[in-house]
Amino acid sequence: MGHRFAELAFTPSVRAVQEAMGSRAAYARMEAGPDHHDALGPDEAGFIAARDSFYLASVGETGWPYVQHRGGPPGFVRVLGPRTIGFADYRGNRQYVTVGNLAHDDRVALFFMDYPARTRLKLLGHARRVGPEDPALLAALAPSPAAARVERAFVVQVAAFDWNCSQHITPRWTAAEVEAAAAPLRARIEELERRLADALAAGEPGRR
Repeated sequence: MGHRFAELAFTPSVRAVQEAMGSRAAYARMEAGPDHHDALGPDEAGFIAARDSFYLASVGETGWPYVQHRGGPPGFVRVLGPRTIGFADYRGNRQYVTVGNLAHDDRVALFFMDYPARTRLKLLGHARRVGPEDPALLAALAPSPAAARVERAFVVQVAAFDWNCSQHITPRWTAAEVEAAAAPLRARIEELERRLADALAAGEPGRR
């Protein structure tokens, strides 16, 4: 009971290390009380909807974890409900490691990053593939216009989530974010250049 992410992530071995490192008491208090961090609220939904990429981990039959990057236009991950998200899956290098892993074990971990704001959201859940057999849901999860060919989609039932601290996150910006931030500066430079050109033209002999 209590913090659902901690319940799933803090195994006996993890708790033993926390005890040895002196952090167990604080996390034990966090875990107390009724269940929480198992249903997405407005903050989580808004954060996910604004992302243009995330990292997805699955588990193979060898027991090894596998992490892939998933990207698309902002909003390509859809929050379908407090405990459900979905996203279109574009055609890639056709290794299908994640797709194959999910046929064996549907457990996934998702990591959403906002590098400029130095914020990250971790999510644990159970994923299922959505294919041509469900054209309505597949179409609903496909971004419009699609940035690339959509091969399938995934729906994830949220089991737990947690926000990470901002420590050690190096701020990074996309080209679009840099362009948006620089646009007012460029407009101001253009304005000053025009005013300077007008002033020079007004001061030149024979051009009054």
